[in-house]
Amino acid sequence: MYNDVKLEKGLYNLSGKSFTSALEELDPSGAYIGTELAALDAYERQLKRFNIRVNGTECDMVEKFFASTETAVLFPEFVSRSIKKGFDETVLNTITAVKTVSESSQYLGCVLDDSTAYAATAQTVALPASTVTEGTTAVALEKIGRLINASYEAIRKQRLDVFGVMLRSIGVKLANTVVSKAVTVLKTNATGVTTSSLTYSDLADLYGKFDNFNMTTVLASPAVASKIAAMDQLKDTRAKADGRMILPFGSELVKSAAVDNASVIGIDRNFALEFITSTGLILETDKLIDRQLDQITVSVTCGFRKITPDAVKLLTITS
Repeated sequence: MYNDVKLEKGLYNLSGKSFTSALEELDPSGAYIGTELAALDAYERQLKRFNIRVNGTECDMVEKFFASTETAVLFPEFVSRSIKKGFDETVLNTITAVKTVSESSQYLGCVLDDSTAYAATAQTVALPASTVTEGTTAVALEKIGRLINASYEAIRKQRLDVFGVMLRSIGVKLANTVVSKAVTVLKTNATGVTTSSLTYSDLADLYGKFDNFNMTTVLASPAVASKIAAMDQLKDTRAKADGRMILPFGSELVKSAAVDNASVIGIDRNFALEFITSTGLILETDKLIDRQLDQITVSVTCGFRKITPDAVKLLTITS
């Protein structure tokens, strides 16, 4: 049971396993089906075990994690989950078709040659071919990270929910930097529409450039997205309950500071982009456990590859 789990630093260093995965092996969630603990994962059960409240009106302070050597082991996972939550709240998931984990810092994907026309074929005539080959250009994965300076004395009396929000904000900005890499890949060699002044007709023209695929997502800078939202043709458009804005032709308008003011990118998110990573978010866990919080690094190593060029179209604004 969760009350009997021995918490130690080594749970963070098991090959191929996250801290939560290691806990799940020691305390499987399947054992709690039908109980009041069924909604909690192994980490959350440890928070309950030591009565560490990370949110709510009775939220604890950071120092609660350091009440014992065992509870200190839980602190890096709190930091990691907070940053990851912010990371996952960005547009990255909105524009990514698939996520690939690579064991190397160089990733060589496959390429589809699908240029032969799709057409009816007479008997005895060979069918048109689509060819999948290994790519010739590898994607170099880059490390994107942040150095966090926060001494234990500075944060020990800080409420965990407030500190968690600060960490989430780091995750958001870290992910937005990652998104800028994705935008560069999406724009490379993309074709589409050129206009001197953005109008609704230009957006409709961009939509019309998609033949085999749908324009599910329109990615624009905050300034350009605000211009689109203010167009007369969108005055009756209403945002969804979750805040998403859907354009009249069904595309979701997504704003990102990673896009410049001279570009609007249309994609079919189901086919356009591959997100490649060799790691999840990496933290220096030992220092966190030992309360050596100065100069803690968090990083992710990743890259992007355009899977289906026809699933990406670019609207270029020249003035």
